[in-house]
Amino acid sequence: MVAGEISGDILGAGLIKELKRRYPNAIFEGIGGPLMVQQGFKTHVPMDRLSVMGLVEVLGRLFELIWIRRNIRNYFLDNRPDVFIGIDAPDFTLGLEESLRKSGIKTVHYVSPSVWAWRQKRVFKIARAVDLMLTLFPFEARFYKDHKVPVAFVGHPLADMIPLESSQLIARERLGLASSPLAESQNVVALLPGSRSGEIHYLGEIFIETAKYVISQNPNAQFLLPYVNDDRKQQIEEIIQRLGPDLPITLIKGQSRDVMAASNVILLASGTATLEAMLLKRPMVVAYRMSAITFFIMKRLMKAPYIALPNLLANKALVPELIQAQASPLNLGKSILQRLAKDNANEKLNREFIQIHQSLKQDANDKAAVAISKLINNEK
Repeated sequence: MVAGEISGDILGAGLIKELKRRYPNAIFEGIGGPLMVQQGFKTHVPMDRLSVMGLVEVLGRLFELIWIRRNIRNYFLDNRPDVFIGIDAPDFTLGLEESLRKSGIKTVHYVSPSVWAWRQKRVFKIARAVDLMLTLFPFEARFYKDHKVPVAFVGHPLADMIPLESSQLIARERLGLASSPLAESQNVVALLPGSRSGEIHYLGEIFIETAKYVISQNPNAQFLLPYVNDDRKQQIEEIIQRLGPDLPITLIKGQSRDVMAASNVILLASGTATLEAMLLKRPMVVAYRMSAITFFIMKRLMKAPYIALPNLLANKALVPELIQAQASPLNLGKSILQRLAKDNANEKLNREFIQIHQSLKQDANDKAAVAISKLINNEK
């Protein structure tokens, strides 16, 4: 198995747990994160060495990534597994899967690349690389069936883990905020600029400037900002000290799901977190920025009308998504203030979110393990 980032680590850990129920003596190894390691996984390389965002940003790490992929490929060619499972990270894993499949090793890719959105011709490489594609979303499975790629829609593990209703009060208690000014506030904004250094580089300052605008219009606003480790905390604190040292921002290590559940509105980077926010039924404003060159290339390759998962799943603009120059403090701030206001729009949004949640609640870990077991055993 190879997972490239935090979301892949979550998926990998759940899948390992289910596969171990079917194959108690199975050995799981490759590249994974701490949650996979907790399930008995042996990682050959720290997972964070694969976590790089953007087309241009990869270039600085290209030789290291090539070296890692060559080594892990050679290891599995010498120590042939019953099945290789690449979890997301398509630019790294698909080439690896293709090499292993050519040598007769069965391959699975878990989490479809966004071939339906951009670079659609990648589906031909995927067809060469995998014996089975596992998709999290139903519209992805339809795309692969149309292109004759073996596929199974398994749903999303987060939809299984997160209840249909989540308590704001309980989340605030878990965060230790029950006796703080945030306890009863209806003006709590969660700020999630991303978990990686590059994301914070592009969005950190904008999010803090947005918080300044929101507080200028709504002096009762409070902000929660989760961080994944001490390096990211230091990066965020430097931005806050420089731009908004007096802002009422509470930094919280980890617990991003509780931070989102505790909020009234979420400002966040586009990515898996938008799905989590939707499953928690919280109004959100989605932002994304990248290097000018990366944006120039991406804009010309994009086929999908949206980037935020709630919008893609609904096939309409449920939540605002502001990209590149549109993601200004003024635009983001106005969108947040609109959603802090009590109105019927949030109730309607909640109903839409519940419908999508129910469609994704498929017992994903079990369905993925069943599909992989059938592949291993040559069952239809």
